[in-house]
Amino acid sequence: MAELVPFAVPTGSDKTLLVWELSSGPTAEALQHSLFTVFSQFGLLYSVRVFPNAAVAGPGFYAIIKFYSARDAHRAQKACNQKQLFQKSPVKIRLGTQHKAVQHNALALNSSRCQELANYYFGFNGWSKRIIKLQDLSDPEEERENEDIMAPLQKQSLKFFCALEVVLPSYECRSLGVGMAEEPLDNLEEGLSLLMKRKKTQKLAIQKAMTDAFQKLQIVVLESGKIAVAYRSCEEVTDARTEEELQDLIQVSCFSWKPCGQGEEECLSDFSFEEEEFTVPELD
Repeated sequence: MAELVPFAVPTGSDKTLLVWELSSGPTAEALQHSLFTVFSQFGLLYSVRVFPNAAVAGPGFYAIIKFYSARDAHRAQKACNQKQLFQKSPVKIRLGTQHKAVQHNALALNSSRCQELANYYFGFNGWSKRIIKLQDLSDPEEERENEDIMAPLQKQSLKFFCALEVVLPSYECRSLGVGMAEEPLDNLEEGLSLLMKRKKTQKLAIQKAMTDAFQKLQIVVLESGKIAVAYRSCEEVTDARTEEELQDLIQVSCFSWKPCGQGEEECLSDFSFEEEEFTVPELD
């Protein structure tokens, strides 16, 4: 069955690994780097977070690792569980399974994360963006001066609107996105300070438009190793579909996919773990 990888913060616990029995020797930062190096070999990682054990569990650390792909997380768990990896003693790894009663609202990735995900699956040259319109919606200077006289306590602001499209040439796919940004403006700001704030507001509008464009795209990873792109408008239902049902929505590339690059608060209440329950290690 095909797997859909949306441009959203991973929420499914089937994309999350719990790693424990990590050595107390290295620092948390060193462990984070080592874990990232090992697990990024299996797929693109959203986050690697390392925490100290509770006092009753004795010295050491545990980690929570999030993948964008549930398939990648499953492969990593099978390959690395009960292995020494980068330390002398083996680590334990469990793949989370989500209870049916628990549901999460998907949060859109920011523009930087969207670009990272696109670069990984499509390659740096496999997609591009084109700004269609970048418009200043701020009040004209004359109106701002009049408003300063009539309502001196009212805050002024800079507003920019952006429309752009994300283009995937290999899939003959284009996705339009729009975004608007607003920044408060101090009446005393002028010159370089005003120019820098304008640039910042423009950049925010572009980033929001890019995020919006990517939300209408989903990466489809087929069992054959090929990838496809599913386009959906805001009105379309976003439920996962089988590979057969996706055929009218996607265009499959003629080459096998190969990785083109490597690299919130965690909610643990909805986790259960396969094979055995996680228990606090006993003190020696």
